Amino acid sequence: MTQSDDRAPETRAPEAPAANPYARTRVDGGCTVVEAVGEIDLATAGFLAEHLDAATASGRPDVLLDLRGVEFFDCSGLRVLCHAESRARQRGGRLRVVTDGPRLHRLLRASGLWRRFPPLRDIPALPDLPEFPDAPNRR
Repeated sequence: MTQSDDRAPETRAPEAPAANPYARTRVDGGCTVVEAVGEIDLATAGFLAEHLDAATASGRPDVLLDLRGVEFFDCSGLRVLCHAESRARQRGGRLRVVTDGPRLHRLLRASGLWRRFPPLRDIPALPDLPEFPDAPNRR
């Protein structure tokens, strides 16, 4: 480790991977927003996984996965989603899904994941976001 960066590796904020044709990451307040676009399938799920892995790498991650730009999402995407949510939860954080698409709603219901990932229609305004799942709403 260099003298300018003497923090332990696990306490450093992870760098977001470069945007790719299927995913990009931005930090909005204390929340990390990963936006997915196009088709998320066996060939492209790894691109989304890179962003979700980085977003859930720090302690107590608060991640919003924006799927509103996704045209197709299959079980490969669900596997990445479940892995990222488990990782966030293990670190005391959360991962939430934003989608207004009826196809993704049907996929979540058919796969039995609706209760694990109850979709939000829009990205919530940050002042209305509780800090963590057990925090009371500030309304």
